[in-house]
Amino acid sequence: MCGRYASSRRPEDLAGIFEIEKWEPEEVLEADYNVAPTKEVYAVLDRPLKDAEDKRPVRQLRRLKWGLVPSWAKTPEGGARMINARAETVHEKPSYRRAFAARRCILPADGYYEWVTGAAERDLEVEGKKKRPRKQPYFVLPADGSVFAMAGLYEFWRDRTLPDEHPLAWWVTCSVITTEAETAPLAVAPENGPSSLADIHPRMPLMLTPDRWDAWLDPARTAAEEVRPLLEPPPTGLMRAFPVSTAVSNVRNNGPELLTELEAPEEGTLF
Repeated sequence: MCGRYASSRRPEDLAGIFEIEKWEPEEVLEADYNVAPTKEVYAVLDRPLKDAEDKRPVRQLRRLKWGLVPSWAKTPEGGARMINARAETVHEKPSYRRAFAARRCILPADGYYEWVTGAAERDLEVEGKKKRPRKQPYFVLPADGSVFAMAGLYEFWRDRTLPDEHPLAWWVTCSVITTEAETAPLAVAPENGPSSLADIHPRMPLMLTPDRWDAWLDPARTAAEEVRPLLEPPPTGLMRAFPVSTAVSNVRNNGPELLTELEAPEEGTLF
């Protein structure tokens, strides 16, 4: 799954990486080293500009709320629970299939956090029989330091309790797509720690390599048989992971120190 990540790149840097044509300086977000559900996040998307005569899709950097609210939802309360969509079923689930067809985005990150638990507890979690307790947090990121481009979906929701001109009349929300975690060895693994992403958690955010960005963002690509091949996991051996402070477990903590690599897991935590 993906329940927390870090996003510290400046919009001008993201504009260069993703060849963004439009972003608004007034929509700049502060660097966030502990991005949690319901926060506003950066998203890269291709969409015609509002009220523009030219209806071609324009690559934009937008601020979205993390936690997807389907367009047909009566209230937005369920959004906090819809932070992840499974790659295996995203094309058929009622909450995601419309967005999967035409409203796909990339959620840029430095990397994501995940908390290690024992194998038996992980098996119970996969079966839905036990909620996984938080233990030693690890930060997972591309080994070469490049941007972690997470596959995402976005959706529009209209708050019918507000007038059209109200600034909060429309919500734009998003979800991260996840896939099975890699079992292949990490490019860089911590000493006496997990050797693969699957050792940390059975799921991982789906990272899109640059060769898939244009196709994934293309709103004209709407047929499931065209889009589903893009959900294939990236090549193995691209990622590294290292233990970080358990301070990241508290969403109130934020700052670059959360990404400091520990020499060993903190006392009292387990691999």
